[in-house]
Amino acid sequence: MKPAILLLAIGSTDCSADSLREVLTTSFRADFKLEIKTITEANYSLDVLGKSLGESDASIVFLSLSRDLLTRAADLLKSVRVKAPEVPIILAIDGGCQPESILELLMHCASDFVTPPLTAVDVVPRVWRLLKQTRQQERPAHRLKQKLGLNRLIGESSAFANEVKKFPKVARCDANVLLLGETGTGKEMCARAIHYLSPRADKPFVPVNCGAIPVELVENELFGHEREAFTGAASSRFGLIQEAAGGTLFMDEIDCLPLIAQVKLLRFLQEKEYRPLGSMKPRQADLRVIAATNTDIEEAVKNGKVRPDLYYRLNVISLVLPPLRDRREDIPLLARHFLTKYRDEFDRRISGFSEPAMQMLLAHEWPGNVRELEHVVERAIVMSEGEIIDGEAICLPQPASSASGPSFQEMKGKMVAQFERNYLNHVLRLHHGNISRAALAAQKDPRALRQLIRKHKINVELYKHG
Repeated sequence: MKPAILLLAIGSTDCSADSLREVLTTSFRADFKLEIKTITEANYSLDVLGKSLGESDASIVFLSLSRDLLTRAADLLKSVRVKAPEVPIILAIDGGCQPESILELLMHCASDFVTPPLTAVDVVPRVWRLLKQTRQQERPAHRLKQKLGLNRLIGESSAFANEVKKFPKVARCDANVLLLGETGTGKEMCARAIHYLSPRADKPFVPVNCGAIPVELVENELFGHEREAFTGAASSRFGLIQEAAGGTLFMDEIDCLPLIAQVKLLRFLQEKEYRPLGSMKPRQADLRVIAATNTDIEEAVKNGKVRPDLYYRLNVISLVLPPLRDRREDIPLLARHFLTKYRDEFDRRISGFSEPAMQMLLAHEWPGNVRELEHVVERAIVMSEGEIIDGEAICLPQPASSASGPSFQEMKGKMVAQFERNYLNHVLRLHHGNISRAALAAQKDPRALRQLIRKHKINVELYKHG
């Protein structure tokens, strides 16, 4: 009988390979009667790899690399994918690997990854989920859910598209995700897209705003309680973790979670176990956590608002959603999308925007981002008299200004700042976020360029992996 699981251990001194082999053998060969085939090679050999894949009929490939070969993992992944184009690949990588490196490997065809200490509770659910996903790939319902996952993400700008194109890769793995971005940039919508693109798409997506839950009720909301756990608890109640079992729990404003709840959430993320209030027995739940915040989370960690260990556990993969002012070319697309949505809802015969109205939308700074734009378009549809939305129907907050208008120096400063922002975004995009190369192209000292980037609060990560 051909093996269902193939473990390729490249680098004979890699201790993670031994640990993974033990977990796979114990979990699958003994309990589930699946055949395990392991191949250990002391050296990096594409010939041996190709022969091994050609001779096996593996449903899952585990690829364990010694530390000194991690830098060549992308090339090896490409080779595996050529030999086994449809087989899911799970990487066993060192726990000290940086989130950026993990994301890069996921972008190079890896389906998921595991890090030490390797336990059955980490490995077994990943294997079954990927096997299930492989069987579902051709089902019409699966294809429809994939379409639903991305069709609401409107935008063609490079800043936005660079993040969105990562979603399918991120969705396939089961790692925790941290979404960063200002209020109104669409973090929950992106979390839903990742969920519907994932093998968990047929299970619940449960959103919770951590900042909206009273402090004294946070643990009860997350973990639930048993009957008579406290005064008034006449019956037991599931928490959000149990409601999201099998699916995805989206935790917005994670920085607002009280520290005591952060400790318990961290334990759940590590052990997949939690204890409802009043319960003497721990329970298990298999789910994915996607967290989000609109604040500078690293600053929140420094200020003691977010526990460092929770941050590191959540920040396995981070995605940064750009503000609308940094993707102005998407404003017409978004405006027309919201026009179609609310025109049909309000039964209005409106065909588009006048040129002055569109110019007003393009010139606005949009502190509320996409959500603010949606509300402005919705109001404009209500207030419009004709078939075209004109400038009078566009209601935007006016910036405070003096009676005499801005001075020459004020206008000059604004124009210089706008030029600097546009140039920095342009040169970083050209050089994929590499500051040294960007500084060389701009003929500026790298330290001075970094200062300008910090001054204008430009996120260099947006332009990497592009």
